[in-house]
Amino acid sequence: MAYTIQALFASRANEEKMREVYYLAGLMDCMINRVNPLLRTDLIRDMYKKVATLKSILNTDWYGSVDQILFPLDPRLYNPSEYVECLSKAETMKDLYAVIRDGTDEMFDILSLEYVFYTPGRERAG
Repeated sequence: MAYTIQALFASRANEEKMREVYYLAGLMDCMINRVNPLLRTDLIRDMYKKVATLKSILNTDWYGSVDQILFPLDPRLYNPSEYVECLSKAETMKDLYAVIRDGTDEMFDILSLEYVFYTPGRERAG
């Protein structure tokens, strides 16, 4: 999640770009941590291309372990099981992208309204 926070922080002056960063995180999370039969076919190449393009456009990347890319949200605010179920039931790539977009937009809205991220700066001398 540290790289997700860094990418969001780097785009903090542009909400649209921040949403795109979180959508990119959702795409990556889907490829790595979720199950959908489409991603077991050659259609996964389309998602890899989409991820590579967005990484380039947004000038961001994740390194190391990427088992937790999206933020865990309080279950009173968001039902992750419902999101995962919708991901697994998507029958086309268009549907899958729409589920990821809708889900990450909803998560982003919750994050922006309900969460505060502390990003300590460096002490300034004298």
